Amino acid sequence: MGDERSSRQAANSEALGQVAHALSEVARSLTAEPDLHQTMKGIVTAAVATIPGAEYAGVSLLEAGQLRTVAPSDDLVARLDELQHELGEGPCVDAIAEHHTYRTGNLADDSRWPKFADTAASLGVASVLGFRLFATSTTLGALNLYSSQRDAFDADAEHIGELFAAHAAVALIGSQEQAQLRTALGTRDVIATAKGILMHRHHRTDAQASTMLPTAGN
Repeated sequence: MGDERSSRQAANSEALGQVAHALSEVARSLTAEPDLHQTMKGIVTAAVATIPGAEYAGVSLLEAGQLRTVAPSDDLVARLDELQHELGEGPCVDAIAEHHTYRTGNLADDSRWPKFADTAASLGVASVLGFRLFATSTTLGALNLYSSQRDAFDADAEHIGELFAAHAAVALIGSQEQAQLRTALGTRDVIATAKGILMHRHHRTDAQASTMLPTAGN
């Protein structure tokens, strides 16, 4: 009995070590990625590779109250995510609305999302795992995992997925901030160019050109 317990503890320790290493690699690779779409693609690829049972993955971004599917690992994911968005039901939608993780092992028998479950089951999907992506009080969207196998996701997969989703949310926030910064810098460059043209053509000072910009196109 003692040897069996020791072997089980050793196996668990090794598995946790592998997960920790995978999450560290994910955090480093995603945080370094400045492009929003590439960050989403990295999240999806790493999720399938890291979370036990995952065959497909997708991210639903929450933008101005609307959900948008980004970088799905398969066309099937895009269909499933969009279906949830359209119906307003499903583990992805509930993960965002209820601030909770949702797991199901047999959609065909799950009464929580009847409309979504019927279609998803007909497409060959049996198990779903949905995580809310958030930072502090801000909800960014959801990470959605799918499998064709029943009971594909166990408690360990859920725990690993929650850790992964936390890393992914931090990376997503960083990527969004970088994208906003690039947009702001781009706008500043355009304004500077416009001011330069006004100053040159109309012999205006910097301050005068600044006041002309709001009406320059009228």
